Amino acid sequence: MCSKKINPASLRRIILEESKRAHVGHIGSALSVTEIISVLYSDVLHIARPDDPERDRFVLSKGHAALALYAALTLKGFLTLEDLHSYCGDGSLLGVHPERDLTGVDFTTGSLGHGLSFAAGAALAARLDGSPRRTYALLSDAECNEGAVWEAAMFAAHHRLCNLTAVIDCNGQQALGKTADVLQMEPQTERWQSFGWWPIEVDGHDPVALQAAFAEAVQEESPSVVLARTSAGKGVSFMEDKVEWHYLPMTDKQYASALSEITADL
Repeated sequence: MCSKKINPASLRRIILEESKRAHVGHIGSALSVTEIISVLYSDVLHIARPDDPERDRFVLSKGHAALALYAALTLKGFLTLEDLHSYCGDGSLLGVHPERDLTGVDFTTGSLGHGLSFAAGAALAARLDGSPRRTYALLSDAECNEGAVWEAAMFAAHHRLCNLTAVIDCNGQQALGKTADVLQMEPQTERWQSFGWWPIEVDGHDPVALQAAFAEAVQEESPSVVLARTSAGKGVSFMEDKVEWHYLPMTDKQYASALSEITADL
């Protein structure tokens, strides 16, 4: 696996800097997954290099959080600072949603509900290849509103894809309101268990708990799902659990305030 550790606060700073420079939103969604992305790229994913055929596969199914992924790929040295600073620029591969032509991105995502199907296919392909590589997919809780997610869940359980781990970013909100108000998905633990998955519920902002959850998932004989309880906009007090930060860009004053909170943790 990649040995270089990633500080979640470093991810948050890049998210704020690049979203402000590009004047683009989806900040809250990216901030909620920083610990998840940090642990995956620091401690879990085996990726000697982005083009290694035996590397673990990662699917960012909630593609609108791509800036958190771009930040991690930059800190790992897979992308350059020049690449990063092109975010949402004309002709850039670094769009609001990830494109597979970009180094370090295995699957194009953004149309919600399809990432788990990609991941299940990748996990089955690894088994057919006799490969030890694992596949991880990061979904939003609101994304579980999509029927395709549950088709993929049934497929993975039927084939006992124990080399597949899904992570649900359970921040409780989506673009137009609270997830519980739009379409209630709880109880998630029992729901996933009934579909034949091994559920593990953790604090999604606790790196130690996340590491333990991923280690537990590797030991199971069925596909596993880590239900990471998080807060949208985590780390920036005026953004936390506020639905409007799904889309809003920052003003200069908001940016200065947000950055001051983040840099205090660096």
